[in-house]
Formats: sequence, C-alpha cells, structure tokens
Amino acid sequence: MFELGLRAGIVMAGVWGFLVAATWIVNRKKTADPERDFTELSQRMTSWWVIIGLLSVGLILGKMATIVLFAFVSYLALKEYLTIIPTQMQDRIVLFWAYILIPLQYVFVYHGDFEMFLVLIPVYGLAVIAMSMIITGVTDGYISRIGTIYWGLMMTVFSISHLAYLYVLPEPGGPVTGAGLVLYAVLLTQFNDVSQYIWGKSFGRRKIIPSVSPGKTWAGFLGGMGTTVVLAGLLGPWLTPLSMPLAALSGLLVSVAGFFGDLNMSCVKRDLCIKDTGAMLPGHGGILDRVDSLTLAAPLLCHFIRFFGYLGDR
Repeated sequence: MFELGLRAGIVMAGVWGFLVAATWIVNRKKTADPERDFTELSQRMTSWWVIIGLLSVGLILGKMATIVLFAFVSYLALKEYLTIIPTQMQDRIVLFWAYILIPLQYVFVYHGDFEMFLVLIPVYGLAVIAMSMIITGVTDGYISRIGTIYWGLMMTVFSISHLAYLYVLPEPGGPVTGAGLVLYAVLLTQFNDVSQYIWGKSFGRRKIIPSVSPGKTWAGFLGGMGTTVVLAGLLGPWLTPLSMPLAALSGLLVSVAGFFGDLNMSCVKRDLCIKDTGAMLPGHGGILDRVDSLTLAAPLLCHFIRFFGYLGDR
C-alpha cells in the first residue's frame, strides 16, 4: 500500500492543484456571465473530479488497487462497446469468453508475466472467439461478427491493459515507481487531448480529415504535439527512466498515436451513426469517448519505455 512515491506524489499534487484552479475559474465565469450556458463545461469538470479521484486512490493504494481499477475500466469499455455494435443471440457464448479474458489478462499483468500478457488476447483470445463462433453453427456475417468482437477486445482490454502493465514495469528499489509511469502515460494522453482542443479552437482553420472529424485542424494537431513534447521532456526524467531527449520523443509518439486513437473511435461512431459511445461521463460521453486516445497511445508508450528505459542498454 501507499506506493505512490515522492516524485509521482508531487506531480499528483500538482494535478489536483490545477483541477482546483480550473474549477474556480469555471465558477467565476458562471458568476460573471449568468446568461451563458456552462452546463456542459460544468459536467466535464465534475467528471474530471471523479476520474482524477479514482486514479489517485488507485495509485495511492498500490499495485492491486491500480490493476483492479484498469480491469474495471476495460470491463466498462468492452460492455459499452458491445452495446453499440450489432450482435446476435447466438454470439452470447462468444461474448461470455470475451468477458472471461478480462480478469485473465490482468492476472498476468499483476504477476508481471510479459510473455502471456502479450499473447493471451491476440493469440488465445482469437482462437477462443473463433472456435466459440464456429460451434454456434451460424455462418451468416461470420467475418463481420468475428472481426467486430475481436477488434473490440483488442481496443478495450488488450490496449488499456498496457496502462496497468506500466505499474509493474519499473525495477524494485529504483527512484521510478509504477505509479509514476502510469501517471506519466495518463497525463500525456489527456493533456494532449486538451491542448489539441485549445490550439484548434484558438487558431484552427484548415481541417485535417473533415470526413472523419470536422473539428480536427492542423493547428490543433501541431500545437498539441508541440505542447505534449515539451511536457514529456520536462516530466520524463522525473517520472520515467528516460532521458530528456527520449522523453520528448515519447511525447511525440503519444501525441500522434493519441490523435489517431481519437480518430479511430470517430470512425467507429460515424460507421454506427452515433454521436457518443455512451453517457456514463457527463460532458464527455461514454468510457470509450474518454479512453479513445489511450487505445493506441498506451501500448506504444508502454513498449517504448520498456525498451529504451529498461532493455535498451542491455
């Protein structure tokens, strides 16, 4: 218990300070301009209090609490995904095995079994899903059904579990803690989302891929990228085993991967003709709307840190 560590604790305190300041500014704006509708912004702030609060509790309580937290996030994300995609009654056994794979994946995370962590869902998960679907005897839409379920499992469980694996990555006794690595990953991806939004709203003119996301602009993408690279360069040597140049490079990786992770989920929503994946987080939408950037950024960052931070010099 209480494995946050001094460095991660200081950064977490800074996050809480920033959240308090942001809430104060929003409340001041609501008072100064009572005619303006601040409902969505207020909802977003409330959701952020809940998100940061849960993350803080998990990181403070230690490895078990953090891994259980991310396992629960994977469960909610998969459940939300399965509610928005078309499924058939015959696929219930397939969905059952999809849910069973969640605790199994996180058990391997808890024990730091990197080999099984890497192959459980991509290899064994695919085999189980295929065999279960074949047993149903339903061949109509087989390719679409198996691809849809497997893709969802990869995005909501395999990808997100890399955040949890960051917790067990550091070598015991060093200044870098698992909580620090998790905090680094979450901060970079979420800060990248916010900074891209601010840069895009302030200076965005030229759209990048309007058919996928009309709100994405080159100014937002490049401005967010530059801001995230600077933040990564400053926080990396403090929270990770990366040098400043490598940390800055990891910020570039997160920025690009997070951007396409967001667009990836936008493609899904456009294909399904929905605005949000759910309504669990007021002001944000659903769980998938909040973790979309992490689905591509978390695995890439995890393997980047593992190689350059712990394996690159061996």
